[in-house]
Amino acid sequence: MTPEELQKREEEEFNTGPLSVLTQSVKSNTQVLVNCRNNKKLLGRVKAFDSGKGKKKSKPVNKDRYISKMFLRGDSVI
Repeated sequence: MTPEELQKREEEEFNTGPLSVLTQSVKSNTQVLVNCRNNKKLLGRVKAFDSGKGKKKSKPVNKDRYISKMFLRGDSVI
């Protein structure tokens, strides 16, 4: 796809897709109710948002994680 087609498709997604709610909220300064993953609800006005498409793909880095005081009791971690 050419850059012009990508730009046109992205604008169409912002106007009709799931991000259209956020776009309309930014333009009209209305409140939005957001359901979070931890079952909390946030009500507020959106000043700006990012679709997250501008990031470059980075190479994964393997790191060793060490937790000094971890106890296993049954199925749970203390």
